[in-house]
Amino acid sequence: MQIGLDFGGTKIEAAALDEAGNYLLRIRKPNPGNYDDALEAVCDLVAYVERETGQTGTVGIGTPGSISPTTGLMRNSNSLYLNGRPFREDLTTAMGREVRLANDANCFALSEAVDGAGAGATVCFGVILGTGCGGGVVIDGKLVEGANGIAGEWGHNPLPWPEASETPGPKCYCGKRNCLEQWISGTGLQRDYQAQTGTVLSAEEIINRARLGEAVANDAFNRLINRIGRAIATVCNMIDPDAIVIGGGLSNVPEIFERIPTIISENVFADSWSAKIVQAKWGDASGVRGAARLWAVGEVPRALPQTRIA
Repeated sequence: MQIGLDFGGTKIEAAALDEAGNYLLRIRKPNPGNYDDALEAVCDLVAYVERETGQTGTVGIGTPGSISPTTGLMRNSNSLYLNGRPFREDLTTAMGREVRLANDANCFALSEAVDGAGAGATVCFGVILGTGCGGGVVIDGKLVEGANGIAGEWGHNPLPWPEASETPGPKCYCGKRNCLEQWISGTGLQRDYQAQTGTVLSAEEIINRARLGEAVANDAFNRLINRIGRAIATVCNMIDPDAIVIGGGLSNVPEIFERIPTIISENVFADSWSAKIVQAKWGDASGVRGAARLWAVGEVPRALPQTRIA
């Protein structure tokens, strides 16, 4: 049995999968929002799953942020209380067994590559487009985290080929400007529309207004789709995926799948381009399923490097 946990900002979900990937049990509980209680909550969920199934399982966890390979501590998490803490090691100690941990977008990509919409792809790029944007890379069924644990972190690359109106770009919480996170997300669409109208609407409402013919909403929606296409084109230039799987709230917008292939083709450095661009099969369950799969595909924690660059 493989147990996965999706450590979200407001909830923690646990799921147990059998060898074939079938659910044995799913449960979620509120995230208490502080480090010590969150550790306890994770341990309690694992204990509950094992008690209810009568089996002992491996444990994998998907979290916002990632583990620094130089310190072994969490970093870049929007659950700020995780940053600077040895989360994996503390969980391993608390449970008395090895716990595997990966970024939540990486878990999403792994889930979809193993038995989701990207199954069978040689190179699968998993994209999360929601309130922010995230990504993960899976090659030959194996998660690619990179030498520094930042593979797939395209949300903090700048918007490519910016127009004059897109520079210098909005400031990101990471401290830089023009990050994709601020553009190709529901939040980015909201900000764009508000800048034109002074009105704050949800991304869903803006898209609905665009479909009904509102000119300002339609222009903002068109810019969003164009920016997504440009952003994915840069990924194609780097890793040339044969499957691009999109999840998150914006994955429910069919126009994105219909229109971005043309935009990608116009921007990649090639005479022709094609790839499968599909909606995630497992939806918001991909994170927890991918966390469980950290054991199925043989992911192992990286050792700390022998040298550091200051």
